[in-house]
Amino acid sequence: MENIKGILMDYGGTIDSRGEHWSHIIRRGYITAALHIPENAFREAYVEAERELARHRHILPHHTFARLMDIKIDIELSHLVATGAITEEQKRRSHDIIVSYCYDSARQCTAEALPSLEAIHRTMPIAMVSNFYGNLHAVLSDFGLDHCFDTIIESATAGVRKPSPDIFAIGAKSIDLHPSVTLAIGDSIDKDIIPAASIGCSTIWIKGRGWTDNDTTTPIPSDTLTAGSLSEAASLALF
Repeated sequence: MENIKGILMDYGGTIDSRGEHWSHIIRRGYITAALHIPENAFREAYVEAERELARHRHILPHHTFARLMDIKIDIELSHLVATGAITEEQKRRSHDIIVSYCYDSARQCTAEALPSLEAIHRTMPIAMVSNFYGNLHAVLSDFGLDHCFDTIIESATAGVRKPSPDIFAIGAKSIDLHPSVTLAIGDSIDKDIIPAASIGCSTIWIKGRGWTDNDTTTPIPSDTLTAGSLSEAASLALF
């Protein structure tokens, strides 16, 4: 890592969930709210919410993560009501419990991530490169992370999203560096590691629990380093 002069850092999964896909955290929120539904029904609702958020601008730039989850969980639960998986009463009773569970989880994870992010930022610039909903500035500010990033490249405003390598090229340019001297850190092989490596970035994969047990069928680049946590990735980046 001697030639690395800047970091391209993912957000969702990498910083706010210890490398775990957010579907699993939300699922635990459902269980905490005593909302026990079949796995396939939950996954269908999760995907429907993601598609709805992509189709229409529900999330506004000033929305915090709590507000984002409030909207997202409402869409999921409404889908479950519409398909007969739960009742309106179950939706009313469980909504706030799930939102609170998810927000508390993200707050704990981002608090854990803060020392590592600050340690990296004291040494080199960091560009956030993330697929997000257009409110990442507000989310980072709410969690006290905004001072750790020199620039924020967010798919909703950049006009390009992962797995396109272009978003990583934009990230490197935003901190005035060539991709060859940047290090991309992320939790997704397909969306972070492979596209970043394809333009010459060094890469560290934070290996966590993905959407499925095997989230990729593509070979991992041979020179990619693997870390079990953001703190381990930070140590690899700095030493």
